Amino acid sequence: MSTSRPLVTVVRAGHHSYTAGLKLQKHLAKSKQNIDDFAEFRNYLVLQEHDPVYTIGIRTKGYTEADEERLRKLGADFHRTDRGGLITFHGPGQLVAYPILHLHQFKLTMRNYVGTLERMVIETCKNLGIPNANTTKDTGIWVGDYKICAIGVHGSRYVTTHGIGLNCCTDLKWFEHIVPCGIEGKGVTSLSKELDRHVGTEEASRTLLKSFSQVFDCRLEEQADSRVCDTI
Repeated sequence: MSTSRPLVTVVRAGHHSYTAGLKLQKHLAKSKQNIDDFAEFRNYLVLQEHDPVYTIGIRTKGYTEADEERLRKLGADFHRTDRGGLITFHGPGQLVAYPILHLHQFKLTMRNYVGTLERMVIETCKNLGIPNANTTKDTGIWVGDYKICAIGVHGSRYVTTHGIGLNCCTDLKWFEHIVPCGIEGKGVTSLSKELDRHVGTEEASRTLLKSFSQVFDCRLEEQADSRVCDTI
């Protein structure tokens, strides 16, 4: 493999269910490649939107089967996952990005990776016109007391899965039925709300890709055909 910057294949998976997104993610993370030989690992960045769904990470913090039933009655799906973080919402108007990377290629530890992911989102928000997006003691990216992007990742054998949910033009009313990410007394915002104009996922994805290549110091290539997405 070349000693140049790592190559990441961008997969535009479109709008689908959370179950389909997980299936695609699993396929890419465990596809026919020797994970032990990290130099041969093919990295991906999956961009997608989900049907309405509430997801919980490995720390459930009090959400019971009764809560799950209550949330399903709102018309959303519900999933328990192996990512970090607490409960959050994904739905139309939110850009969900799954970086599936072998960290050895990027010379990153898992902790460094999370920090780099945070910087990438902050840079994306800045380039879109929100200069005060930042990290706090709580997870995610914030604009004051309002979370604009949820972050929840998983790592196995130095390969990352899951990722971020950046609110672009998301219907924020979905968040009113939960305590987002388990953080009391704070709210949720979106790019559209902060900029007082419509910001769709397509516009946000263009900016995010530029920030991703710069912050992760990598090369990006677009998936040339639909064969990867056909797995879902």
